[in-house]
Amino acid sequence: MPKQTTEVDRLVGVRITALRKAKGLSQTALGNAVGVTFQQVQKYEKGQNRVGAGRLREIARLLEVPVSAFFEDQTGAENGDDNVFGFLSAQGAIELLRAYVQIEDEQLRREVLAIVRSAARLGRSAAAASAADASDGSAAAE
Repeated sequence: MPKQTTEVDRLVGVRITALRKAKGLSQTALGNAVGVTFQQVQKYEKGQNRVGAGRLREIARLLEVPVSAFFEDQTGAENGDDNVFGFLSAQGAIELLRAYVQIEDEQLRREVLAIVRSAARLGRSAAAASAADASDGSAAAE
């Protein structure tokens, strides 16, 4: 009987994805380097297939991280606020971070950070207002 994957397998996959993208590697490139297809890498990253110990060690070597990087701080992994991998898995996060670190002027970096924080506040305010409008509409329909 095949072994079922677990939440740990999914979290390992999330970390493989984030670290692979941070290195600028495609699934195909990572797969070729460790001797599997890109489809197999997809399955690892989605937590559909378990990554064997030897293969995980090879992936860690290619991504230049210790194997423990796939397992550390798992207690906060469900809460993306406490987990850098949660942040890095957000669409565009790695590209944003790459662009940010290329800004050499410290004042400009602070200004970019202020803009992003303002955009986040506006987004939260708009989402809250939209949720309030939706609940008002459903209450009015009753």
